[in-house]
Amino acid sequence: MKKQIFKILAKLNKVLLPSFSKRRLDLANASKLQLAIIGWRYFVTTNALN
Repeated sequence: MKKQIFKILAKLNKVLLPSFSKRRLDLANASKLQLAIIGWRYFVTTNALN
């Protein structure tokens, strides 16, 4: 059940949230909001894969 929820969240993240790797964002110059989005995407992706 938990894994299914994270898989759905991962699909929503892909559609709704921006991809900073495609924009070549430098993490040293990223704002707090951008870092929060990156952290959220990382959290959801790792839980969806486990």
